Amino acid sequence: MAQDENLAAVVSNAAQDIGSFIRAQREAAQVSVRQLAEKAGVSNPYLSQIERGLRKPSADVLNQIAKALRVSAEVLYVRAGILEPSEPSEVRDAIVNDVSITERQKQVLLDIYTSFRQQNEAAGEPEGPAAIPSPDEEPATD
Repeated sequence: MAQDENLAAVVSNAAQDIGSFIRAQREAAQVSVRQLAEKAGVSNPYLSQIERGLRKPSADVLNQIAKALRVSAEVLYVRAGILEPSEPSEVRDAIVNDVSITERQKQVLLDIYTSFRQQNEAAGEPEGPAAIPSPDEEPATD
């Protein structure tokens, strides 16, 4: 019984956390609840319940809200407890925190960065800075 109550408390906290985060993002974008609900394709009362932590949205609904807010769905999934946070990355943090580019541009940069890392891992290339020859250096020949 106590385990069920603990699980209910965790779910409730996750719902409040994602709800307050969505509200903060909506307010930062200067969009009303009604406008966001319309853009996300959900009802106004349902979105209001999500923001107040009374409802925990599905991954599908979070994706719709993310698109409407122009934020990464991954960020909402992590906040909602659907996804585990990814490993820390200075590059990822710099992109996400850059206020001079749009959310769409951030997502494109993150997608490119992730694909490069995956390609390098698949090719067995070591992580870290590679030696880049200066323009006046002759390339090494093997």
